[in-house]
Amino acid sequence: MDPLNYPLEQLMQIKKNRFDQAVKVLEEKKVILEKAYEKLYEVTQERDSVLQHKTDKLQQLRDALDKGTTTDKIQQMKIYLKIVDEKLREKQKKVVDQKAKVDLAQKLVDQATEDLFQRKKDLEKLEMHKAEWKKEVHYWTEQKEAEQHDEQGSSTHLLRKRDAEKRDKE
Repeated sequence: MDPLNYPLEQLMQIKKNRFDQAVKVLEEKKVILEKAYEKLYEVTQERDSVLQHKTDKLQQLRDALDKGTTTDKIQQMKIYLKIVDEKLREKQKKVVDQKAKVDLAQKLVDQATEDLFQRKKDLEKLEMHKAEWKKEVHYWTEQKEAEQHDEQGSSTHLLRKRDAEKRDKE
């Protein structure tokens, strides 16, 4: 085994790819949430305009009653107010439905954020393991080199000692 190749490199690459994918998913979910908020704003504005219209028509009916208008006109105004009420209920239902969509989109963003943090944590754990592994390999390599130097030093010392003994004998 080559000590320079981290044995979990493929796993680390997979974790990195999953993290990158989680970042993309989170961005997509945020865009969806932003669009849901924009749609909520639009339907709220529509509802508010219908509500304002209803208020205006109610005021018109009150003014007509104060002035003393015919019952036919008052009946027409009441019928029209019922139609406006129905429109207002529809718009309010759209607002409620859109709020539910916004809540769902927010939950998806929260879930994607949690997933992103989990994948980041997994990646960081693996990076910490790699750093520890490199330290161990470095230590192990130094120990092996030290042993080799000791053996070489011992061999050289023995050879010199034998040479010196041979010279002394001669």
